[in-house]
Amino acid sequence: MAIQGDFREHKQMLKELGVEAVEVRLPRDLEGLAGLIVPGGESTTIGMLAREYGLEGAVRERVREGSLAVWGTCAGAIWLAREIPEFPDQPRLGVLNIAVQRNAYGRQVDSFEEDLEILGFERPFHAFFIRAPRILKVGDDVRVLAKHQNEAVLVQSGKLLAGTFHPELSEDTRVHQLFLQLSSNALVAK
Repeated sequence: MAIQGDFREHKQMLKELGVEAVEVRLPRDLEGLAGLIVPGGESTTIGMLAREYGLEGAVRERVREGSLAVWGTCAGAIWLAREIPEFPDQPRLGVLNIAVQRNAYGRQVDSFEEDLEILGFERPFHAFFIRAPRILKVGDDVRVLAKHQNEAVLVQSGKLLAGTFHPELSEDTRVHQLFLQLSSNALVAK
């Protein structure tokens, strides 16, 4: 989703994996896609623009019918979350059964890096947390794939994936590969 945030970095990671990415700004851009990455950025802006451009409804419909995998990183995870307790009216897709707290680890200067043990990965993944949200709770239908200090930081439910860190800033493509598997390796340009 290329309406706000660090979508260029995700696009570059996909290119390194041999996948041609489409920049999605309008509902018609979703045609033929099996997956959508919602990048980090500013979650309120992402929500407002997605609603204004008609993406919120179009993405929600594709998720409901099971034809679109969606991965939210940082602000993208907030957009996917069913609950944002301190901002209950914030525009969001609300399809992933998690509750999140925005900017939970502090300001930009409080950003940090951490080696994460991710379920199914043979070695740790070096993750960058930048003004990261915190996953406060996960529903019974949500699987925790990675934790930081005993709190979920990467979760999956069906074709939905959400992480509170920025894998696109790493040179490690494994989380992107995981998403490609969720979307049946069908992320191709129209």
